[in-house]
Amino acid sequence: MLTICFICLWVSMVLIFIVSVLQALKHGIGHLKRLHQIPCSKCEFFTNDYRLKCTVHPIKACNEEAINCFDFEAKTTITNINHRPWWKLRKLV
Repeated sequence: MLTICFICLWVSMVLIFIVSVLQALKHGIGHLKRLHQIPCSKCEFFTNDYRLKCTVHPIKACNEEAINCFDFEAKTTITNINHRPWWKLRKLV
């Protein structure tokens, strides 16, 4: 009788652990989907510099507050997306 109680207790603890892991995964996936809606990297005002990420809204840049940014303009050039420091550029020979 005592072994059956321990087995039931062990199975219930394993099930609770599995359910909590699945809930954490579901919450994490929902959060990632929300973060992928942030349009900053596709905006004309995004500088791709850690000191000043956005010239219009530097505090809101790359946060969830920037999802419905009124000043969003689609990037027309690729100047800031592929910006590389001068020491990483290949030397032209």
